[in-house]
Amino acid sequence: MIAEGIAYGGDYNPEQWPEEVWAEDVRLMREAGVNMVSVNIFAWALLEPREGEYDFTRLDKILALLHENGIAADLATPTAAPPAWFFRKHPQALPVDKDGRGLSYGSRQTFCPSSPEYREAALRIARVLGERYADHPAVVMWHIHNEYGCHNAECHCEVSAQSFRRWLRARYGDLDALNDAWGTTFWSQWYYDWDEIIPPRATGAVPNPTHQLDWRRFCSDELLSLYKAEREVLREAAPSVPATTNFMVMYNFDALDYWRWAPELDVVSNDHYLMSEDPESEIDIALSGDLVRSLAGGPWLLMEHSTGAVNWQPVNRAKTAGELRRNALAHVARGADGIAYFQWRAAKAGAEQWHSAMLPHAGTDSQIWRDVVALGADLKALAEVRGSTSAAKVAVAWDWNARWALELPSQPSELIRYLDVVRSWYEPLWRSGVAVDFVHPSADLSAYRLVLAPALYLVDDESAANLTGYAARGGTLAVGFHSGAVDTNCHIRLGGYPGAFREALGVSTDELFPLLPGETVALDGGGTASLWTERVRLAGAEAVTSYTSGPLTGIPAVTRHTYGEGTTWYLATHPDPVTLAGVLDRIRAEAGVEPVRETPQGVEAVLRRAADADYLFLINHGERDADVVVAADATDLLAGRRVEGGKVAVPAGDVVVVRESRTRAPQR
Repeated sequence: MIAEGIAYGGDYNPEQWPEEVWAEDVRLMREAGVNMVSVNIFAWALLEPREGEYDFTRLDKILALLHENGIAADLATPTAAPPAWFFRKHPQALPVDKDGRGLSYGSRQTFCPSSPEYREAALRIARVLGERYADHPAVVMWHIHNEYGCHNAECHCEVSAQSFRRWLRARYGDLDALNDAWGTTFWSQWYYDWDEIIPPRATGAVPNPTHQLDWRRFCSDELLSLYKAEREVLREAAPSVPATTNFMVMYNFDALDYWRWAPELDVVSNDHYLMSEDPESEIDIALSGDLVRSLAGGPWLLMEHSTGAVNWQPVNRAKTAGELRRNALAHVARGADGIAYFQWRAAKAGAEQWHSAMLPHAGTDSQIWRDVVALGADLKALAEVRGSTSAAKVAVAWDWNARWALELPSQPSELIRYLDVVRSWYEPLWRSGVAVDFVHPSADLSAYRLVLAPALYLVDDESAANLTGYAARGGTLAVGFHSGAVDTNCHIRLGGYPGAFREALGVSTDELFPLLPGETVALDGGGTASLWTERVRLAGAEAVTSYTSGPLTGIPAVTRHTYGEGTTWYLATHPDPVTLAGVLDRIRAEAGVEPVRETPQGVEAVLRRAADADYLFLINHGERDADVVVAADATDLLAGRRVEGGKVAVPAGDVVVVRESRTRAPQR
């Protein structure tokens, strides 16, 4: 077990402080209810001051101190930040950007992922750590590296080019297959020798789209190979200790295909930070949490988020009153069995000195500290929630390949952003309190009443057949504009749009009419649409909504089709939020999908399910107190008392977690 109950803590970097501070750290950790911290993440230079020479004196003391105080250690391999001596000896391991500019060391992740010298050094220190601490009583989990690809997702050096060619050989087998997949007859790009293939570096015009897509796939796989190599070294030393690395399922990161990564982690963990310009960041928290829970197939760990401001946005604002608590418990509601922050003690020096922490610069006489202590008590009260899961009946198809392909250059519209489209569909479900899973398009869909594919521009044949087959067998499938357009090689599916879904949707489009920035068209029923329109011809479907202005006046914008035993919908445009919510409400109502709980506006309701109880999280994002109807035998876990009268009060800006007992189903 990683920690008793809900894990609580953060990145602990005692090497940044004099040893006399450490005793105060663990005393305050106990006061705050901290039971697990991540250590050693950026300590490579101190552990290995010279190649092959190690000094574990400091780390030995730290781990002993944590164990003596009942605090578990998530022990990291420090491979995200090689020391300066490594680069002086191996300057060829430094990364090169697409413009051919070599980058220098002096920050973190300044290495080429394909560098054999880096891999050798990283595995060496991972092996030494594993052998030394395999049986240490404080160590409950390995934290491999840190935020893979955050700063070096791509390196365009010649070593990377050689590794890319090896990856392509494994994928295609021979050059004829590669040339066919890449469509290299266009612009005289045919390759006669593997050595002619280079990374998609800066060039005079638009690079080959399949070349770029395969490069993104390769870069994700190359970093994954580093993770797996370190994991295997640690498994040899300590086969019973689970391993993780921290994903970054958040708005501004898309470098890695986490569907490929997640099965390789013993414990899925995630880092999540809010964007200052997002006026409703609670939706981003929910979307990210649902996606990470779906990647994990159940509970997961929040490895990093912030108590207040971060340090890396143009303007870094502190969190408002109650926001720290709401954010943390929203992650728990979406399946997090651990809540951790970057970092424990706010740094006084270095690049992240203005990043918030659990123990801020102001010390214990601060609002953040009081909130941190209060949150520790909340998480202790929620210990029984650990291990409970979700029971969604709506699935959203999500694919990093589709995201990468949609955002390549020379699309019909560069205004279309994958996550923005997905969030626009997710938001009405969130506001309605509908539970959502995310799925790979090839996943088993039999458990769902409704499957949404908002932005599946690229879809392979197997996934397309899986989605349309789900509808034919009685499911409800809703597809967004510009979906199904290209295959796995980014080749356009001929015969009319939306390509792979044309038959199942009962429509055919012969021409696309994307809209200019700020341009809208009217829809019957009073709504408007932006971003995208297309000339849809009905081929069995019925028109639900049509355009009443613009060049496509009278043309269907939203359609519905009976397909096999099920129903398919096509949204051939991007309706305004109110109109989109109305369409999705109708779709889910017809599919028989109900919200988790009816709540007043502004109150988020999320359900976690255990064998004999439901845990209802009620998060009031509004400015007014609200009442929510609950079961007669409900218990308010955070208040530690039974709920009277079948109704619970949720104060403005606050969170209530209610346990509703359920009779265990009889054994069969």
